[in-house]
Amino acid sequence: MSTLKVDTILKRTGTGTITLGQSGDTINFPTGTSISGSASNTPMWYAKSAANQTGIATATATKITYGTEVIDTDSAFASSKFTVPSGAAGKYFITGTITWLSGAWTSQQILYIYKNGSNAYAEFRYKDATDMGMTVSAVLDLAVSDYIEIYAYQPSGSSRDTWSSPYTFYGYKLGE
Repeated sequence: MSTLKVDTILKRTGTGTITLGQSGDTINFPTGTSISGSASNTPMWYAKSAANQTGIATATATKITYGTEVIDTDSAFASSKFTVPSGAAGKYFITGTITWLSGAWTSQQILYIYKNGSNAYAEFRYKDATDMGMTVSAVLDLAVSDYIEIYAYQPSGSSRDTWSSPYTFYGYKLGE
């Protein structure tokens, strides 16, 4: 086996495809290497709750707050909102979770992924008399400056709280 050491590989002429290997080959990326560009699943963010969120009003979609930022590869997550940075348009996998506190109530509940201030995807669930977690996930096509937030809706007749154990909001760009 020979080793080829280069800094940059370019096609000889024009634009097109550069092929590594052939069908059936394995391309090995040793531990400690990283992939950048469109195949790297960035931008990526992961945030979680810092405390219970109190006062989710009845019959009103309410923005969920995620107070602890864990991962934010492109500095694109702030104030519980992810905004697509310049040059990062594409398809994104997005997930939001919550857990309701105080389980003595029952009703329909909805967890939304909002895109640019409007519902882009929703997950409906009926909450029984025990504490209930909920997840919403979707793949959305996002343009530069689009922003994503998570909202919750509950029509129980009283204001409700979420449990901070923790609930999360995360996503990443899919390599295309």
